[in-house]
Amino acid sequence: MAKINTNSNVYTIVYATILVIIVAVLLAVVNSALKPRQEANVALDQKKQILASINERGLGDKRSEETYEALVSEAQLGELTFYIARKDGEHFILPVHGAGLWGGIWGYIALNDDKNTIYGTYFDHESETPGLGGEIKTEAFQTQFIGKHILDAEGRFVGIGIMKAGQTADGMEQVDAISGATITSKGVETMIINSLHAFVDAGFFDSALPVCQEQPENQPLNVEEE
Repeated sequence: MAKINTNSNVYTIVYATILVIIVAVLLAVVNSALKPRQEANVALDQKKQILASINERGLGDKRSEETYEALVSEAQLGELTFYIARKDGEHFILPVHGAGLWGGIWGYIALNDDKNTIYGTYFDHESETPGLGGEIKTEAFQTQFIGKHILDAEGRFVGIGIMKAGQTADGMEQVDAISGATITSKGVETMIINSLHAFVDAGFFDSALPVCQEQPENQPLNVEEE
């Protein structure tokens, strides 16, 4: 039998090719095996975020699943998905999506059954700066919205102003912006207005309680924080 020349270019190429194929197959198998668990983790994280918007925070995985099933149902209005929570009355949880300074931001706004008073909020981000824009994820920032109203005295949708100290938002109730994170703070304000306008256009605020049906992008601003 001829001896294999392990120093030849052909041997090196064949060896590397076989090794790459083996690694690729192993990665595909591992990814396929883990995919159901990954999808379950994503779904659980979303449930925790929705629960946080109705002030159910810090629950473990099992308790979060149980609490979500007990309190929350999914509903549809046209192409818009929202959630209805029954806790101390009925609350409507509307998803919001937008752009911060460095990437996407998102969250949930929970309204009382008057479709006006904020019962709770949850916000998260993709890549905002820790200690600055990343503070939108903190309970201290989010709880400022509780009790605020998104409609004016005439019942028109206006949103919530997120303002620096000393500034006022004409016709809007407001909360304090995050110090040193003006762009991200205004991104949250714009996110709320733009996302909830879709519900305005769909007639959510004009109608009686929507029928509950069981079923479960903005570009980042390339400027520096102020």
